[in-house]
Amino acid sequence: MRILVSNDDGYFSPGIEALVRALSRFGEVIVVAPEQNRSGASNSLTLDRPLRVEKAPNGFLYVNGTPTDCVHIALTGLLDARPDLVVSGINNGQNMGDDTIYSGTVAAAMEGFLFGVSSIAFSLAEKDLTYLEDAARVAADIVGRCADRTLPGPFLLNVNIPSRAYTDIGAVVGTRLGKRHPSSPFMKPPVHAVRRSTGSERPVRHAKQARVQIFLRLPPAMCRSLHCKSI
Repeated sequence: MRILVSNDDGYFSPGIEALVRALSRFGEVIVVAPEQNRSGASNSLTLDRPLRVEKAPNGFLYVNGTPTDCVHIALTGLLDARPDLVVSGINNGQNMGDDTIYSGTVAAAMEGFLFGVSSIAFSLAEKDLTYLEDAARVAADIVGRCADRTLPGPFLLNVNIPSRAYTDIGAVVGTRLGKRHPSSPFMKPPVHAVRRSTGSERPVRHAKQARVQIFLRLPPAMCRSLHCKSI
């Protein structure tokens, strides 16, 4: 089995290293990931500058672009052969509901799916790496189940794994994408004091806190979302 691995946290992240270790038993694992953290890059492609591919000491390939750039480059000539599966993650933090629109982790998997390759995005539910190895073990279990079964393909899965010990994680449950609460409110900076030529000073005017809420209406999601239950 040939697996292409990417992410949005960067090629140096603990999540991608744990994922590669867990998936290495399935066959050849090739990493093409961003040079730096590109969280929230969504499905963007870099069009305003040249991209370069370099090799890290650990053998990982990295690109000075977005997660979508990485998978796109890998599938359009960088790799000698087409992968059987594209896997993205393990993201440091959950990707649920509207998160999937902005997520670079999901975008990397989506790019593989758009090229006709079955793809899976893995995220750790909490921004805590304590149970990262346990999450990698769950990811390997799911990849193994996909490899052993003939699933209608290509498919795109978004998987959120609880931050728990492996033995405390229950069944894998398929769900639909839901809605998420609005992001943190926008903080408008205060107006700086302006000094007059006479030396007098205007008082500083503090702006009130502004709330920006964005609501998107989308057609039914084409991808499947999986959540692992905690026991």
